[in-house]
Amino acid sequence: MFKGEKVCLTAMRAEDLPDYRKWNGEAGFGRNYNSSPIREISEKQANDWFQENTERDFRFAIRPVGLDTFMGVCAIEDIEWPHRVGWLSIALGPDFQGHGYGTEAMAILMNYAWNELNLHRLQLTVFDYNQPAIAMYERLGFQKEGVYREFLQRDGKRHDMFLYGKLTSESSDF
Repeated sequence: MFKGEKVCLTAMRAEDLPDYRKWNGEAGFGRNYNSSPIREISEKQANDWFQENTERDFRFAIRPVGLDTFMGVCAIEDIEWPHRVGWLSIALGPDFQGHGYGTEAMAILMNYAWNELNLHRLQLTVFDYNQPAIAMYERLGFQKEGVYREFLQRDGKRHDMFLYGKLTSESSDF
């Protein structure tokens, strides 16, 4: 259930945290991952994030099949169990972007959401300047459902944030 041709999803490990901390301070990672100002997070912040475990969140490390290399993180978060709705997120380290790893990791994550968690709707947000992610989400069958106009400002320019969603009935893997 957690293995594809290129990548597998595993539990996060304490030894993944130094890379995760470093990547958060890099514009190519942090500016695509969230709207917070770019900064390297502290060891305590990373450990708190790592230890965070709720029944509403399922977080995974992305690794190459057969190797322990930490490539990134993906998650189903803030699940609304009565409504069977979850938020997806993914972030790959700079050296692992553009090779199809994210697409495969998202497909594995969606399969888990549909077939193990029995979710009905998956949703995510993405900034208008993150064209590679938008293309990936659309290839995976997500539909653009809304726009948070001029949601954030980066380098003196306003950017929209798009809302994408996908229903279990729209999944050919289910």
